[in-house]
Amino acid sequence: MDKLTPQQRHKTMSAIRGKNTKPELIVRRGLWSRGFRYRLNHKRLPGHPDLVLRKYRTCIFINGCFWHGHNVALPQMSDGRGQMEDVIENSACCKIPTTNRDFWIAKIRSRTLGQVPVPN
Repeated sequence: MDKLTPQQRHKTMSAIRGKNTKPELIVRRGLWSRGFRYRLNHKRLPGHPDLVLRKYRTCIFINGCFWHGHNVALPQMSDGRGQMEDVIENSACCKIPTTNRDFWIAKIRSRTLGQVPVPN
């Protein structure tokens, strides 16, 4: 159950940055200091890459630990039924949200294991 109203949740979620995040700034500084020149958030390319190195025809997407399920205990096969258990636990660097947990577990599982989330 969500403790916030839909308007409060919308305001909170809209404050989350999609550009100029800390991992993105670290990568940008490293590339720039090594002489690589790039374009930011190119809208015409599929997926809107974070960085585009036009000279090398290269796109760079910078995703944080959360989207990759970094150091998260991935679900294991259950007792021979051929289905995954919904056991995903927090790690030191990424925390599974407590609200709408089933949605986030399915989304992280789909990104880490390449499976399509199954709606309930």
